[in-house]
Amino acid sequence: MKTEILFEDKQIAVCIKPAGIISQSSEGGGDMISLLNAHFAENGENATAYPVHRLDRETAGIMVYAKTSFAAAELSKQAEQNKIKKHYYAVVQGIPEEKSGVLTDLLFRDKQKNKTYVVNRMRKGVRDASLEYSVIGENDGISMLDILLHTGRTHQIRVQFASRKMPLVGDGRYGGGSGKLALFAHTLEFTHPKSGEILSFSAKPENGDIPWNKFKF
Repeated sequence: MKTEILFEDKQIAVCIKPAGIISQSSEGGGDMISLLNAHFAENGENATAYPVHRLDRETAGIMVYAKTSFAAAELSKQAEQNKIKKHYYAVVQGIPEEKSGVLTDLLFRDKQKNKTYVVNRMRKGVRDASLEYSVIGENDGISMLDILLHTGRTHQIRVQFASRKMPLVGDGRYGGGSGKLALFAHTLEFTHPKSGEILSFSAKPENGDIPWNKFKF
C-alpha cells in the first residue's frame, strides 16, 4: 500500500492517510511511518518520518509528517498550542436541531477499554474538549457536517456527537453501526517550520464510498 502525497520538501511531507492504517509507528509495520519511510527510500532520500499529530486508525484524511528533528519540534509546538487547524467531514445519524454551533464537554479517556466518555466534572484524567460544526447536507435521516476542532482529544468528534444521540455512521465503538467510519480530515492548515509560510491543504473522501455518495460537496 502507498499513501497519496499532496506536498513534500526537505522538511515535511503532507499526505492522505487511508482508513485502517495507524498514523504512528507500530511493531507489526503497515503503519504510516513505515509507508512514508519506504516512499523516502524509493526517492533516494535518507529521511525519517516523525509524527506530530494523529488520526484514529479508522479515520482517513490529511496529515503532515516532519522529515527532520527540527521540523518535528516546530510542528509539535504548533500542535500543542492548537495552531494546527483541522477541519473534518462527518456523517452522523440524525439531524442536529441547530444548523451550526459549538460543542463543549469534559472527556475522560479509558486507555484499557480504548474508549472516551463524556463526564460531568473535572477530575484526574479528564480534559476539556471543544469543536464547532455546521450542517452542510441532509439526506434520509443522516447529516453531513463540517467540523473544526478547537482541541484534539482522542475520539473527540465521535464521542461528542454520540453523547448527543447522533453517532457517526459506521462507528461501531460508539453506537453508529457497522461499516466504514464516516469521518474524513479534509483540510489542514499550519505554518511551515522552516519558511514560516502558512500552508493549507484540502481533499475530499472518495465520492463512491458510502455514505459520502449521498451528499454533494
